[in-house]
Amino acid sequence: RSPLALLPHLFDRFIMISGLLFINQKGEIVISRYYRDDVNRAMADAFRMEVVLKKEDRSPVILLNNISYLYVRHANIYVVAMTKMNANAALVLQFLYSLVDVFKSYFGGVFDEQAIRVNFVLIYELLDETLDFGFPQMTGSESLKHVVLQEGTKMEIKQVEKGLTERVTGATPWRTPGIKYRKNEVYLDVIESVNLLMSSNNTVLRSDVSGQVVMKSFLSGIPECKFGLNDKIVMEREAAVSQRRRATPSIAIDDVTFHQCVKLGKFDSDRTISFIPPDGEFELMRYRVTELVNLPFRVFPIIKELGRTRLEVNIKLKSMFSVKLFATNVTLMMPVPKNTALCHITLSQGAGRAKYEAEKQSIVWRMKRFPGDSELSLSAEVEMLASTSTGKKWVRPPITMDFQVPMYTSSGLHVRFLKVFEKSNYQTTKWVRYITKAGQGTYQHRL
Repeated sequence: RSPLALLPHLFDRFIMISGLLFINQKGEIVISRYYRDDVNRAMADAFRMEVVLKKEDRSPVILLNNISYLYVRHANIYVVAMTKMNANAALVLQFLYSLVDVFKSYFGGVFDEQAIRVNFVLIYELLDETLDFGFPQMTGSESLKHVVLQEGTKMEIKQVEKGLTERVTGATPWRTPGIKYRKNEVYLDVIESVNLLMSSNNTVLRSDVSGQVVMKSFLSGIPECKFGLNDKIVMEREAAVSQRRRATPSIAIDDVTFHQCVKLGKFDSDRTISFIPPDGEFELMRYRVTELVNLPFRVFPIIKELGRTRLEVNIKLKSMFSVKLFATNVTLMMPVPKNTALCHITLSQGAGRAKYEAEKQSIVWRMKRFPGDSELSLSAEVEMLASTSTGKKWVRPPITMDFQVPMYTSSGLHVRFLKVFEKSNYQTTKWVRYITKAGQGTYQHRL
């Protein structure tokens, strides 16, 4: 057979998506879009009956009647891709997640059934731009906003075509040429979530930090930025060359992921983070640190059960960061038994407020501001209702905390430099901010 005769079969092999479905929790198809004629509405009904109505959404990839259904769930909506081909499942799922991000960027950060019904015309436009005959096209919201215009904004067709060509075929499709600002500024936010599991005898069972670097750039032209951290590998290499020890301590950074603008080749070769930033706000990188985690707070609880109807609670909470810093919106939740009737709570001076909240089955201690290198305490006498049944013994749930500490990083990560290079050599104002917060429900101390 001629090699040319094989081309259609090669294309079929890589065609990924034959149709897209948006299904609500009741199993109703809110919106559907079919790109190829090898799938139809009856095949969509098979997914509804088997997964949505039976509530069997354990695997994101299922095969029904020789049709592959790959789906993600966001809020109250299933976003489902259908295909008869042996498509790359990871690529399809990544496309679906990117599609959800596009919708959220257009709908003010919300993507649910109501948002779909209100914006269905716009959604069809976006589906036509993001997929062409089953092939993914543009999935960057910034690029799409130059093609799919909102709120009646008008542009000349030639301008749209020119901008689209430059963004799709150019070296930096995430940045529009010709951006100008009177004042060139860069804002860097280093945001860390610290996770902790402490045993009842004050031994750290697990601690790690999940961080992200969010950048907001207001820079003219096509600038190139270089970004440096106190990465252990880089600093050891520099110390070996200069033969002198640096004052800034280094840290071991794990599991680094970058925005598409970062030049990965440069990072792999010499750990340099070099990039041409998109305009506005974006997430530059994510990382994890699992070694030498600095804990912002230590909890020292003492619980005494006095018979079957009384409980004595004493908690000392100590901040471990510098006296020059402070934490905000500090909340500590101390669980109590289900049959709790009254709590008599005493706080040390300046220790905020605390009360028993029955719906949370906890004493909730709140402080708007917690100074560094200080200790506050809470004491409580808990009175419980006498239970006539034998019942199970109270299994003590862990104490959980929530907080924010500005200008502090639990990982020890530090921005060493941020350089901006542009052919016009303009001056750039740079701002760096750090914040550490508790991981969502994962800063825990067992009782």
